[in-house]
Amino acid sequence: MIICITAQGKEKSSRVDPRFGRCAYFCFYNTDTDEYSFEKNAFAGGVGGVGVQTGEMMARKEVKVVLTGQVGPNAYRTLEAGGIEVYPNADGTIEEAVGAFLGGQYSKTSGPTGPARHA
Repeated sequence: MIICITAQGKEKSSRVDPRFGRCAYFCFYNTDTDEYSFEKNAFAGGVGGVGVQTGEMMARKEVKVVLTGQVGPNAYRTLEAGGIEVYPNADGTIEEAVGAFLGGQYSKTSGPTGPARHA
């Protein structure tokens, strides 16, 4: 399973970025291979539609779970349509957030957790 964690940097020791669509980096953790990979968020500086574009990218990358701080309504709807579960209020480092998720410490949301954002 692929988990995406919004990240402030490109190391496992980087902090979770509380922003979904405008995070600095995405960390992709593969639970099957125990491998981490990082990608700069190309949408972070976008004028509008960032959450939707980011959600669509998650679906293309076959992400099943997103760990983040908050997710707005447009992003949430896009993720939900792609069958991607959202676990908000993730905190700490990337490694800590993955460990907390795998340990059952986060709860899945059934709706957006923040307002729609614009640049």
